[in-house]
Amino acid sequence: MEKNRLTSIEEIDIEAFKEDLLNWFTAEQRQLPWREDSDPYKVWVSEIMLQQTRVDTVIPYFLNFINKFPTIEALASADEEDVLKAWEGLGYYSRARNLQSAVKEVRDSYGGIVPSEPKEISKLKGVGPYTAGAILSIAYGKPEPAVDGNVMRVLSRILTIWEDIAKPSSRKVFEEAVRKLISHENPSYFNQALMELGALVCTPTSPKCLLCPVREHCSAFHEGVQDTLPVKTKRKVSRSFKWLPLS
Repeated sequence: MEKNRLTSIEEIDIEAFKEDLLNWFTAEQRQLPWREDSDPYKVWVSEIMLQQTRVDTVIPYFLNFINKFPTIEALASADEEDVLKAWEGLGYYSRARNLQSAVKEVRDSYGGIVPSEPKEISKLKGVGPYTAGAILSIAYGKPEPAVDGNVMRVLSRILTIWEDIAKPSSRKVFEEAVRKLISHENPSYFNQALMELGALVCTPTSPKCLLCPVREHCSAFHEGVQDTLPVKTKRKVSRSFKWLPLS
């Protein structure tokens, strides 16, 4: 049987889904230091740090980094060595270099204010579609999609999306879905709720469906395919062979 991409987005009660998701997040969200306010700079730093790094690992680094570089100006004016020292242990040091480079551009070209428009913020070094969407929605309250692995996993199950999430081209499918579902009244909480749901409940293996606040809206749960989704092919590892001369 052919599996369609968005077989159920028109079938779910979108308003009820949003209400259940937002109510759960309002009550159950983790208290994280970057959630204490919606400062675009702090949201930006946290999102860069969280790339390929666990939340528990990031918390002390974030607190230390913001203590040392509390503002755009402070980070833009800092010596690169000091920035890398504060990043030490997080790995992927290009993230720190790109962040400081982009912050300098914000200081020099945008008067020290993080851009609030998709076209401008997406031009900053190291700011991809996810980071741009996260900053725009969380800090500026704009209904922009912020699609990461957690969001793709959650939506692939809610909407039974059979696109391979390992393919970069699949991101557009999920961004389209978010645009149809996102709360325009509270896009910040909506995007964070999808991420939180993926991190705590709708996990990669053994999802906690019985604890899920949006279980009644989940097509995968009703069809019994929650353990099959998302579709994610493994990358092929190229192997090099050393040819020995024939004797």
